[in-house]
Amino acid sequence: MAGFAAAGLLAYVVDLALFTCLRGPAGADPLTAKALSFMAGCTVAYAGNALGPYRTARTRAGVRTFAVFCAVNLAGAAVQLLCLAVSHYGLGLTSQRADTVSGAVIGMALATMLRFWGTRTLVFHNRGRGGSWTG
Repeated sequence: MAGFAAAGLLAYVVDLALFTCLRGPAGADPLTAKALSFMAGCTVAYAGNALGPYRTARTRAGVRTFAVFCAVNLAGAAVQLLCLAVSHYGLGLTSQRADTVSGAVIGMALATMLRFWGTRTLVFHNRGRGGSWTG
């Protein structure tokens, strides 16, 4: 799990740094900047997981595996947005602190659990592996 967290942290740093550069000096619009930074972050996370904690998994590397990895990460992003939307629009908790807690704390925690499960189960799975799903 530590390797998964390290790859995720590095991907987050790349995503944030690229988004900041694209929005600032490059002058890109927010959606373009976020789409490009998200894809860069997914690529870094995929490489970090494939070369790190899941290097012994018997999967076929390729476009399909990377696409499934990106889909799992998009699902995680959707969970974060859903938590934020429910809190902000559904519950009426509109302060910056409430948005941060719902999106970046609660949403991130739920999204990380989904990403961990999806990465282990759908992306870097070992076919025919016996034992627990966690290891």
